[in-house]
Amino acid sequence: MGNNNSVKRSLSNILKNAKKSILLIGPRQTGKSTLIKSLNPDLMVNLANEREFLRYASDMGYLESLINERNPRTVFIDEIQRLPNLLNTLQDIIDNWKKSPKFYLSGSSARKLKRGQANLLPGRLYMFELGGFTAKELNYKLNVNKSLKYGLLPENYLSSSAEDNEKNLDMYSANYLAEEIKAEAATRNIQGFARFLNECAMRATQVLDYSKVAAQSKVSRTSSLRFYEMLEDTLIAQRIQSYEIEGVDTIKHPKLYFFDVGVLNGILNNFAASPDRIGMLFEHLVYNQIRNSARSLDKKVDIKYFRTRHGLEVDFILQLGARKIAVEVKAGQVVQFDCQSLLTLKEYDSSIGELFVIGMKETEKRKLKNVTICDLNTFLKSIDL
Repeated sequence: MGNNNSVKRSLSNILKNAKKSILLIGPRQTGKSTLIKSLNPDLMVNLANEREFLRYASDMGYLESLINERNPRTVFIDEIQRLPNLLNTLQDIIDNWKKSPKFYLSGSSARKLKRGQANLLPGRLYMFELGGFTAKELNYKLNVNKSLKYGLLPENYLSSSAEDNEKNLDMYSANYLAEEIKAEAATRNIQGFARFLNECAMRATQVLDYSKVAAQSKVSRTSSLRFYEMLEDTLIAQRIQSYEIEGVDTIKHPKLYFFDVGVLNGILNNFAASPDRIGMLFEHLVYNQIRNSARSLDKKVDIKYFRTRHGLEVDFILQLGARKIAVEVKAGQVVQFDCQSLLTLKEYDSSIGELFVIGMKETEKRKLKNVTICDLNTFLKSIDL
């Protein structure tokens, strides 16, 4: 088993040097607590601990008195979504105290904060999101084959035990169902949600057909739309929209991607990167790396996909700052034909400046016409992610 502290997270210096307090959100086990603890906060409050949670819940003035007594410069409150009302106390301290400490807050569910109508301290803190490890954090030596099986949650990526990884990821989806969903009004329909989650995992990277997913899950269309929101609010999955070009007949429905390949495999109880799955898994991995890398560097990226009704498809179109980049993902060896959809897209939209094919079996960066062909690590380094 590796040590999470052995990999320095890209967000570390950004959080440390930020002038305001911080809210760090991210799914469970992405390493939020480890990251903030590495910044050596003077006072730590762990709301995941039941005894500590009850102490703060029963006396909302306790934190204030503790800060008064110890005069810390930095305060870390872990799992803030368990006690959203505490944010009102923090606002009072930030606004009215002569010398307010810097707060580091962590949370795994934006939904719980929203549902509790939490005061998210507008203008008083910066919000960041942490995912699994990124190629940059791993010195662009990301192990693609391992990632396709067990993902990039720190504990799983650093573990050398396949048995431990599979057990951990099986438990991840079970705990997610038990803890996140039972807390919702949808408690009565946890079996329906479990079927829905499995159906979404089986259809990952495909264009969404809301009615078909609802029918296959044996839940109403209204329930399925609420379930999609739940997946996004608890940061387990994200929908990406289609890229539209005027005059081109494109598919309009979104696609769904899970935040981690290992968690996706855990939901399906299938950790084999078999020939029938490897394309979907590699596409997922590329998406996760682009999204997580951008967030870990505090860069804005907009990710869309392109598909016409006649079948022309490009996996990702990225708006990264001023750069517009089109990306095709190939699990096999890249041949000339694999570049054609990118070249056609460029004819439709000349504003797209860079064309890439990311090939899982590529070993050297090369050019074919106006298309750059390379492996995933080289691609991410090339676009400064």
